[in-house]
Amino acid sequence: MASQSFSLPSGATLAAAPAQIATPSSDAPAKPKPCCVCKEEKAKRDDCMLFSKSDDPQKDCVSTIDQYRACMAGFGFKV
Repeated sequence: MASQSFSLPSGATLAAAPAQIATPSSDAPAKPKPCCVCKEEKAKRDDCMLFSKSDDPQKDCVSTIDQYRACMAGFGFKV
């Protein structure tokens, strides 16, 4: 088996890197993930779209889609 040599960065560089990555900016508030908000509205929208008997489910479910969009916009997401 051949031995490979490699060099590590200096201790100062290595010690500074985890602090920059691990510490989030205290200026920005924590934003929730889009998958974790508006679950009820999303479920209603999905049910309407999946089980619609209309030829154009998007037109048939416009009110539930608008409710979902309004909820997501309240959390700062564009849908």
